[in-house]
Amino acid sequence: QVQLVESGGGLVQPGGSLRLSCAASGFTFSNYAMTWARQAPGKGLESVSNINSAGTGTYYAASVKGRFTISRDNAKNPLYLQMNNLKPEDTAVYYCAKDQATRGQGTQVTVSS
Repeated sequence: QVQLVESGGGLVQPGGSLRLSCAASGFTFSNYAMTWARQAPGKGLESVSNINSAGTGTYYAASVKGRFTISRDNAKNPLYLQMNNLKPEDTAVYYCAKDQATRGQGTQVTVSS
């Protein structure tokens, strides 16, 4: 059974940092590209970043490029999202996803002073 469990969210002031983690199990993690997506209140799901299976290729949405860094540890199965210089518009529930049909329950990130 595929399981994706996100952690690391919280309340942070503008300009602050958070590191999200996603623990993956139930599938061969190293065989799959992975995605971080987010959903802000009243908005649709937005793909924030993804990384190829080897960890050698990444994509970032324009809204987070230069501030967020995605990474993975194929030996231990976690997926990470380092988020720096956070802005109020980054407030959302963040999900890690194996594909469009498979994602975790999410972790709340709130950026507010």
